[in-house]
Amino acid sequence: MDIKEAIRHRRSIGKVKSDPVDKALIEEILEAGIWAPNHCNTEPWRFWVMTGDGRKLLGRGYAEVAAAEAGEISEEELTQRRSAQEKKAFRAPVVIAVAVSPSDQHPVVPEIEEYAAVHAAVQNMLLTAHSLGLGAIWRSGAPTYQPKMRETFNLQGKEEMVGFIYIGYPDMPAPPKAERVPFEQKTVWVSE
Repeated sequence: MDIKEAIRHRRSIGKVKSDPVDKALIEEILEAGIWAPNHCNTEPWRFWVMTGDGRKLLGRGYAEVAAAEAGEISEEELTQRRSAQEKKAFRAPVVIAVAVSPSDQHPVVPEIEEYAAVHAAVQNMLLTAHSLGLGAIWRSGAPTYQPKMRETFNLQGKEEMVGFIYIGYPDMPAPPKAERVPFEQKTVWVSE
């Protein structure tokens, strides 16, 4: 697939089939991620590939976040809330958790650049999934950054979760073609 075509036509696919995804395809996606640009070759990414019952790890993270934020509710309500959150981990046959692990070996590299590198890795992964005929969506949001999620994935020091890539075979029509504001409206050319 032509790179320009992949960039323009990739869309977030939030509904996928439960069919398993071949490990070789997942490995291609991971390989694409590690080729993202990163300052001083710090390679600040970490990945957890969750399939089958392995997705319970993420489900536990969502449940722990829900419990931590539940406030004063009955035990029954808490059980229902935890169960509803756990199910989020099973919306796709493959979920890749992606974290940033800022390097302390290169003090010249600002921490924000480590995040930028991991975000670029996620984009590489999403484009590769699309090129392989898979549907994928990058999910994040408040639970992603909550301390209970950090604990679930045993993140240490400055490590932070940046999101979860849900992957599977599409089970929905492709979203309509997206429109963008022309780059000319967001660009300043400087030549002197």
